[in-house]
Amino acid sequence: MAVYTTVSDEALASFLEEYDLGEARSFKGIAEGVENSNYYLETDRGRYILTLFERRADPKDLPYFIDLKRHLAQKSFPCPAPVAGKDGEALRQLEGRPAVIVTFLDGLSPKSPNAPQCRSLGAGLARMHASLADFDQRRQNSLGPASWPGLWRGRAETADSLQDGLAARIKSDLKAIADAKPQSLQIPRGTIHADLFPDNAFFLGDEFTGAIDFYFACSDVLAYDIAVCLNSWAFENGSEYNYSKGAALIAGYESVRPLEAAERDALPVLCLGAALRFFLTRLVDWTDTPADALVRPKNPLEYADKLAFHRKAVSAGDYGA
Repeated sequence: MAVYTTVSDEALASFLEEYDLGEARSFKGIAEGVENSNYYLETDRGRYILTLFERRADPKDLPYFIDLKRHLAQKSFPCPAPVAGKDGEALRQLEGRPAVIVTFLDGLSPKSPNAPQCRSLGAGLARMHASLADFDQRRQNSLGPASWPGLWRGRAETADSLQDGLAARIKSDLKAIADAKPQSLQIPRGTIHADLFPDNAFFLGDEFTGAIDFYFACSDVLAYDIAVCLNSWAFENGSEYNYSKGAALIAGYESVRPLEAAERDALPVLCLGAALRFFLTRLVDWTDTPADALVRPKNPLEYADKLAFHRKAVSAGDYGA
């Protein structure tokens, strides 16, 4: 389960005294997610999610994440809204960790998204970008291209142990991204989610009902969010690109916000970069997660296979745009 920090009954009761939420009726860990400790909390007044921040969450970034979700909630975009305590503050401490309670969001995360869900997700992503257009806070992408050489350093041997010759291919990808200079592209920028995988999106049937887990949100190229989603929504069995799903996702996005020509031109390098980012962070987790950890690291080879597809892509048309 994605629970790194255990919350005692006594600590929870004391914590809830700082809120006007009533008494706890149900409290249990949530299996999804790998970055933070998440708990389902039900009181006699409603349902909530309690998050304790761990791992890659920098404490100085937490007010940004909370303000971002407040902004989205005020714009009526469906996402968990931070709940303030009696003193008006949402960010608190629990079991020695920064913690926040957010409202519960109805819906289910698709295990194997279909094309209509991909289209609905694309439209939801564009609506999120529109809702954040006037969000005036900025946060650097801490897992952007500048961080990738550091994540890769010292891990070539591990990569080759997973797949023969993989280290040379990753080294070539890093050079290709550096040469393309994606951070200098003259295309629309704004606030992005940067981690909108299927387990971070909710649906009722085929209709997108909301997004969660904004703890990688940052200021970056808007189309990079599309690239992250194409990598996580439009591949079958990790390696086979589903053109219909990719085309549906892009069409859904463009039904709200049409892409500029320069964004289309940049899509192959953005998709390569997004795949490289998740390959590298998975490789780090693969080697650094203790054997007795409650969370099992995801295999980086899934993204090695996706990188192989992106290396051959020459235009947005290869993705269904």
